[in-house]
Amino acid sequence: MADEAKAKGNAAFSSGDFNAAIKHFTDAINLSPTNHVLYSNRSAAYASLHQYEAALSDAKKTVELKPDWSKGYSRLGAAHLGLHQYQDAVSAYKKGLEIDPNNEALKSGLADAQSAATAGASRSRAAPPPNPFGDAFQGPEMWAKLTADPTTRVFLQQPDFVKAMQEIQRNPSKLNEYLQDQRVMQALGVLLNVKFKAHGGGDDMDIPEADSPPAPSPSRPAKEEVKKPEPEPEPEPMEITEEEKEKKEKKEKALKEKEAGNAAYKKKDFETAIKHYTTAMELDDGDISYITNRAAVYLEMGK
Repeated sequence: MADEAKAKGNAAFSSGDFNAAIKHFTDAINLSPTNHVLYSNRSAAYASLHQYEAALSDAKKTVELKPDWSKGYSRLGAAHLGLHQYQDAVSAYKKGLEIDPNNEALKSGLADAQSAATAGASRSRAAPPPNPFGDAFQGPEMWAKLTADPTTRVFLQQPDFVKAMQEIQRNPSKLNEYLQDQRVMQALGVLLNVKFKAHGGGDDMDIPEADSPPAPSPSRPAKEEVKKPEPEPEPEPMEITEEEKEKKEKKEKALKEKEAGNAAYKKKDFETAIKHYTTAMELDDGDISYITNRAAVYLEMGK
């Protein structure tokens, strides 16, 4: 029975449903209260939801039950790191490396903890560095893209995911706090039109160690100058009917209304944004982006 509950928890964790994972791991712990792997797995699920106090409690229980298991100290270090207890995180990672000196996850965690400890209070006062992915989260188009993609559409029914995306949209540097949330990484992939590799399984447990945050992509080399072809003569303008001319003018006006709506959205003036998007829809009912943008504003307003 405990193994069955654990398997359900692992499946829920892999799908990004961390609340369900916690529930299943709790059921398994109730059936097998001395199984250190179950506490470790639940600690990882709590950490994925940024509930670091609970993650720390389970990590301590893991170490208590299995003091010679290096991954327990990895969970302990991650929880301390999430709580900004950098020196405690350093000690936990070092303890784990005493047991398993070649563990890359522990080495990476130790480096992060030491870096954070060195920065100390000065880093918390400093302005966060700009996030290279920040532009992907700007404007109502973000919600429209997440709604259009079938893999991320279901996440929009989960309040904690919506809250996380709203925080990242307000402050893109917050993305660094959600790199362990597979749903956020999936959403980032949709917004950037790229695919992120999913975490693989571990040898002695079903939930793997958290990977280090990906390094920023190197700047692209300057494009070599390409000789421009000789311009071709412009074709004679085609005569258009009055109906086509009117339709073209409406499309142009609709685009201007959309731009005005986007500007209002960025200023959090949601009522004005809705007004502009509605006008754009009335001018050009063939462009679905006006509908999705207005829907995104309603979502932001909690409607």
